[in-house]
Amino acid sequence: MATEAQTPQMPSRPGNVNLPGAFGLARRILFRSWPMTAGVAIIGAFLVGGWLGPVILGHEKIELGAGDFAANASGEHWLGTDTFGRDIFVFSFHALLPTLTIGVIAGGAATGAGVILGLISGYIRGPVDTVIRTMSDIAMTIPSLAVLIVIAAYVRTTSIEMMALVVAIFAWPWATRVIRAQTLTLREKAFVTVSKLSGEGELEIAFKQIFPNLLPYVMSAFAGTVNTGILAAVGLQILGLGPVDTPSLGLMLDESFRAGALIRGLWWWWLPPTVLLAFLFIGVFLLTVGLDEIANPRLQASKAQEVVE
Repeated sequence: MATEAQTPQMPSRPGNVNLPGAFGLARRILFRSWPMTAGVAIIGAFLVGGWLGPVILGHEKIELGAGDFAANASGEHWLGTDTFGRDIFVFSFHALLPTLTIGVIAGGAATGAGVILGLISGYIRGPVDTVIRTMSDIAMTIPSLAVLIVIAAYVRTTSIEMMALVVAIFAWPWATRVIRAQTLTLREKAFVTVSKLSGEGELEIAFKQIFPNLLPYVMSAFAGTVNTGILAAVGLQILGLGPVDTPSLGLMLDESFRAGALIRGLWWWWLPPTVLLAFLFIGVFLLTVGLDEIANPRLQASKAQEVVE
């Protein structure tokens, strides 16, 4: 007679299968702190609005001469029109995704460069560390906006992607310093010593062993550079150095300032993009704060202590 230990276990029914660990981890991270939850909610609203808005509202109302020029808000045009007759409400939805795209591309390029340089600098050390650290220090002391204006004017930016790459040129030093500082700490851990004794190469240890432990810091650096990228891109667009054929919040502000909307009292033209940019920056900032709390458990401990006291 078969004992209990010998009794074969029947496979669980499909309905009892747990969700993959990645989904549970994502859920715990999302609801671990209220800044993370609020930041994700705001960014998610921008993504959904930028994707569904143009599909639902169409493109007809953002064509030149689609409505009355500089008209007040009405039932047909909820936020009025600009001096070109375009509906401000519809145009705002069309401008969301391109604005986010600038930040994501600029943040992704800058963070990618920062991760590579920061890992190499913090782990290998020596002359390589000196060169990379000196380059990042020099880049942080250069008046980036003035140089970006010269580069954008020379390149004659014609696309969102090109503008994002121009902005990324001066966004990488901060990410490099963050990743380097954390790598300097992790390189002294026991698992790195074990990897060395196992015969793994320097770069293999840096990117296969240390990098996975840096993911919260990488995400935080990415969120921070996204904010920086959007802010720099909007500044360039207000100066008239951005693409004019793609709707964006920066383009709306540029056109409203050129038309004297502020002086003429056309508040419905410049106020919506300003408010949207403010909420976008707040959302990314809250996301950064949430990622910092996840990456640094001491912040969570201090908050819990404050609640107890």
